[in-house]
Amino acid sequence: MQVNGPTHVHGAQPINAPHRIHNTPAATTTGYVGGADQLDISHEADLISRIRDLPDIRTDRVAQLRAAIASGNYETADKLDLAVERLLEEIA
Repeated sequence: MQVNGPTHVHGAQPINAPHRIHNTPAATTTGYVGGADQLDISHEADLISRIRDLPDIRTDRVAQLRAAIASGNYETADKLDLAVERLLEEIA
């Protein structure tokens, strides 16, 4: 079909018969086998869901820790030992 603008009118067009329908064997029904529905959640969606569940940032605590770090009172031998111990547990 060609479109030549609003002023051009086509003559009569032939009407084609519908497409042939090939005889196909009827689908056999095997009966419903009950199964459980399944939902797969991507790693990214799971991560976003867990991030949304995190508590709000405690700005007062953050300010307190920053002040302790700036003054040199935050890093103690006990805290460093605990941090190293936790890191080794996580690696193992």
